[in-house]
Amino acid sequence: MFRGFYTAATGMIAQQRRTEMLSNNIANANTPGYKADQSTIRSFPNMLMSSIQKTGAASLQNGFNPSNMQQIGDLGTGVYMQETLPNFLQGSIVETESNTDVALLDGDLPVNPQTGKQGAVFFKVQTADNRQAYTRNGNFTIDGQGFLTTARGEYVLDENNNRIALQNNDFTLKSTGEITVDGQQVARLGIAYSDQPDALEKQENGLYFTANNQDLPNAYNANGVTFTMQQGFTESSNVDSAQTMTTMMEAYRVFEANQKVLQAYDRSMDKAVNEIGKV
Repeated sequence: MFRGFYTAATGMIAQQRRTEMLSNNIANANTPGYKADQSTIRSFPNMLMSSIQKTGAASLQNGFNPSNMQQIGDLGTGVYMQETLPNFLQGSIVETESNTDVALLDGDLPVNPQTGKQGAVFFKVQTADNRQAYTRNGNFTIDGQGFLTTARGEYVLDENNNRIALQNNDFTLKSTGEITVDGQQVARLGIAYSDQPDALEKQENGLYFTANNQDLPNAYNANGVTFTMQQGFTESSNVDSAQTMTTMMEAYRVFEANQKVLQAYDRSMDKAVNEIGKV
């Protein structure tokens, strides 16, 4: 009986966390470059239930005898949300008419033979604590010191991991990443490549970090990797709002079903304590 309480409770907790993840996706549906999170739900290991035959109960005094055990079947012990992984499918490209905005367009990205998934390319940026981070949000601007930055102040890096100095937004970005001012190349936008993007740690503001803080390789030198850039555009979020709302309703219904099971167990316990106990 008490096992049923725990099993139903784990189902409610898993669906609550799933709903929180989906709510965050909806909240970022209009965030440029945002990658929707996906969850995986797994069950805890099942317990094998057995009963002791009456004829063998007395023989337990002389030691355990497996022949006296009769298997009843498996007992589920609940579920949990194992992990959340971003969906790196490219979002639609939207024109912004802002010269500092850049959209990163995926070309040919090799499939990792170990994971069976494609790699991913990212803009390279530098955080306030001088860590190198990666993002797909190309909504850039120029700060008061003349450096190209993200909307939240991270410095955009070139292919040599240096900050990009631009006095104003009067520059041209080629599809291959070269930034030119008055016909002279001043920098090349830094692009990183990851053959295992699921291994990156996703943090707030659409930033990704490597687990060991080692820099990702230069995408320009990666074999078989092709991509282009488009100035005056940004990549929109890849959140499907309609599908996400449908999935949220599904999660709510499952949460509600587990809640009713929990209530049923509670009523059974109430009868066992207050009614059967009086007999």
